[in-house]
Amino acid sequence: MHILILGKGKTGSLVADVARERGHRVSALDINDNEHASALKAEALAGVDVVVDFTAAEAAVENIGAVLAAGGRIVVGTTGWYAHLAELKTKAQKGGALLYGTNFSMGVQKLFRLTAELAKLEGYRFSIEETHHVTKLDAPSGTAMTLREIVETARPGEKVEITSHRIADAKGEHVVLAKSDVDELEVRHDAHSRRGFAVGAVRAAEWLAGKSGVFDFREIFDQL
Repeated sequence: MHILILGKGKTGSLVADVARERGHRVSALDINDNEHASALKAEALAGVDVVVDFTAAEAAVENIGAVLAAGGRIVVGTTGWYAHLAELKTKAQKGGALLYGTNFSMGVQKLFRLTAELAKLEGYRFSIEETHHVTKLDAPSGTAMTLREIVETARPGEKVEITSHRIADAKGEHVVLAKSDVDELEVRHDAHSRRGFAVGAVRAAEWLAGKSGVFDFREIFDQL
């Protein structure tokens, strides 16, 4: 299949490498090639099976809208744009497909499941810590916000604090802490490289090919 990658940063470049390793044809555009989604017209996307976005929040909103308007399919690994999710879902009803996720690592998806189980404990106070590289623009991270959502959904009325750190070239660390008066539990995920995110994004693109609708990676990753 032909995958078009938006974003030539560290993660986007790794997604391109993984896609080629898995036998796909790959094209890539950076912000200069695709300012305000200008390169995502229907005729330009005619031979593209799936677009993969690893850009920035503002650019992602424009890219998603353009791809869906052209009836295309897009996997979005960019975070920080979810305030626009409802409006973009309506555009997907006219054709095309959107698959989004706060984290495409398989390990992090298991962290989400473990956190949901941990959140059932009574008598514990929960908090979350996350650490990323200094160039990451959004804080807290989308993954940390998903973890908070999971805990707060299981514990109505409880507010979970997130502590964010931005250090050097940290690949991504997330820790969920549960403390009681008698003990403490911790579940964590430490990314040693960005490859886990890239593999998940490419597998998501393979899954999305030929489909229509809107999908959350948390809901479909078991099908990969």
